[in-house]
Amino acid sequence: MGNIKTFIYITAACLLGACGSNNSGTLEQQYVPVEPDYKNADMWVCHLNDTNDTGADIFYIPSTWEFDWTTSNGTPCHYADVSNEQHRNNMAIEMNKVAEYMAEDNNFYSPYYRHITLNTWATLDEDYITRQYESVSLTDVKQAFDHFIKNYNNGRPFILAGFSQGGKSVVELMKYMPEDIRKYMVAAYVLGYKVTPNDVAAAPWIVAAKSANDIGVTICYNSVSDVKYIKPIVSSPTVMCINPVNWRTDSIPATLNDSITVTLNTEHNVLVVDGYDGSYLPNILNILNVGDYHGVEPWLYDQSLRANIKQRIKAFRENH
Repeated sequence: MGNIKTFIYITAACLLGACGSNNSGTLEQQYVPVEPDYKNADMWVCHLNDTNDTGADIFYIPSTWEFDWTTSNGTPCHYADVSNEQHRNNMAIEMNKVAEYMAEDNNFYSPYYRHITLNTWATLDEDYITRQYESVSLTDVKQAFDHFIKNYNNGRPFILAGFSQGGKSVVELMKYMPEDIRKYMVAAYVLGYKVTPNDVAAAPWIVAAKSANDIGVTICYNSVSDVKYIKPIVSSPTVMCINPVNWRTDSIPATLNDSITVTLNTEHNVLVVDGYDGSYLPNILNILNVGDYHGVEPWLYDQSLRANIKQRIKAFRENH
């Protein structure tokens, strides 16, 4: 548990040290950074550990790291700037930390992208958030994924994974992904975000995981201390949830690290975590880490996720 706390402290220092405007603004009133060139190796964090061609490729999309900021002439910006070394360094903290377990015996590719800011999420206006995200951030994610498929993947099995805004990006990529590419997808991990009824209506091939080794499915969960702390902006409504400790979709609880109980609330499709002290988590604009455990979704269950990624890759390779 100490590793989780160390990571969160680093995260908080980076995020809470950011500066900028809290005004959401509109697309016309803001500065939009130059788009990334994914042919440039500097736009990626890569860990190439599949030396025996027995693993898979991991395409990982990081979460939200920046607050609103302003240019030198005072123009507000509501996106991360991939040309800004500090912005890249912030994202790389998460990318490399996740790679510690996802990249074990796998090839790991994670693109920097112009993600929408925390202040944008804090508006709680999902229409505005969607406009901001789709006009810039999603464009980057799609271009990065296309580059990954054409230049790195070469028909190998792959896993999509993302945390928070990265989880949203995983859902959007699955809507966009053609069938001839989907057949190589081992699984999709949507960590700390939702899969809505509208999502599965738009893409019925987004199918919920039901066990520890089904393939071509989506693993989705959000964690709270009590259902009263569910945050709709990231976790509701959602049509799926699986317990990443026992890989069940019913309410039978699981024990994590001998002292934490994780129970899936099947009414709300959310994990209720008992015995975990999340008081150290930084309050993010009073919308996240307040009764919920959003900030530790990829880390609290990292050992379960490490084992499960291997299990699903093995199942995929045995079936292909």
